[in-house]
Amino acid sequence: QAPLVESGGGSVQSGGSLRLSCTASSSTYSSRHMGWFRQTPGKEREGVAAVDRDGKVSYADSVKGRFTISLERAKKTLYLQMNDLKLEDTAMYYCASDPTGLSDGTYSEVPRFGYWGTGTQVTVSS
Repeated sequence: QAPLVESGGGSVQSGGSLRLSCTASSSTYSSRHMGWFRQTPGKEREGVAAVDRDGKVSYADSVKGRFTISLERAKKTLYLQMNDLKLEDTAMYYCASDPTGLSDGTYSEVPRFGYWGTGTQVTVSS
């Protein structure tokens, strides 16, 4: 069973909204730090948002004010509410987990978390 499974991606026009979900197969993956990163072909992974073990959230400047990350630990589900989507938000979005809690749990560390899902595509068009 995959440790993390994302859903909710799709195609949307610029200015629209999407809500991504990520369900963890066990509380091992949702008990410490979790977050989202995105990647487009030929580019490096970009940390988008994170929530650490204490519930503190952090965001990349490029999404601050537009995206909201939230975690329901009881449901082992991580969300990313994305509003006012822009063309440059087009990417494959991955949910990631740091079950060790050894990283600082901020958005910039998410691409280096030890576990991630298979991703969900978000495409924004004009």
